[in-house]
Amino acid sequence: MDGPEILISFAPELGIFVPQARRGGPTAAVTDGVSTLGHVVESLGVPLTEVGALVVDGRGVAAGHVPAAGETVTVRAVTRPQPVPGAPLRFLLDVHLGTLARRLRLLGVDAAYESTDIGDPALAARSAAERRVLLSRDRGLLRRRELWAGAYVYSDRPDDQLRDILGRFAPELRPWTRCSACNGTLRSATKDEVADLLEGGTRGTYDVFAQCETCDRVFWRGAHHDHLEAIVERALAEFGTPEHRSAARTAQETPTA
Repeated sequence: MDGPEILISFAPELGIFVPQARRGGPTAAVTDGVSTLGHVVESLGVPLTEVGALVVDGRGVAAGHVPAAGETVTVRAVTRPQPVPGAPLRFLLDVHLGTLARRLRLLGVDAAYESTDIGDPALAARSAAERRVLLSRDRGLLRRRELWAGAYVYSDRPDDQLRDILGRFAPELRPWTRCSACNGTLRSATKDEVADLLEGGTRGTYDVFAQCETCDRVFWRGAHHDHLEAIVERALAEFGTPEHRSAARTAQETPTA
């Protein structure tokens, strides 16, 4: 770029994208005189999905603002919890976030997941078609114009990823109500109803079951249930409401481990 120079500063939370944000204070940036502020911000490494507000000389502006010479720009991080207007809160996760998808489903959050790499255009198109917030650690994917909404996942550790997304979007938590395999809805099932789908040892050991209404997979309190219950309890303690915790106690009578 070779045009007007502006001063731009980024919120500390955006330091993962732009090292100057960690140092604090504005940095000089040269623009081309025609590109929008949104384009300038993205060219410096910050996906617009991570921008909460753009402030120029003390006033809020849209991403389409074309910066003029001498302007001072502040790029703020998204507010938390972040509202997602116009649709029920639903997520779409890329191929690298399978564990996060399963944990969101464990908590009853609508989380679609692509287990194969279908490509960035297809993921962005699905986000738009189904009005889902796309979760990814791929900055390039989050910059695609056809994307309906998106969010960068800041950690590569599943525990931290889950806390990040729950804190950012505050979804309704309804543990033990979704299938961890396909995202379908679970229902209570009697042993007789699912007997043909069980191994002999399971039929003889367990009496309480749940079944997915979409893929027919059967769940019971198996060897991993304590681990899953701990994940649920931590999430409810930090992010759940009293209503969430009460519903979780009721739903746990049809366990999904």
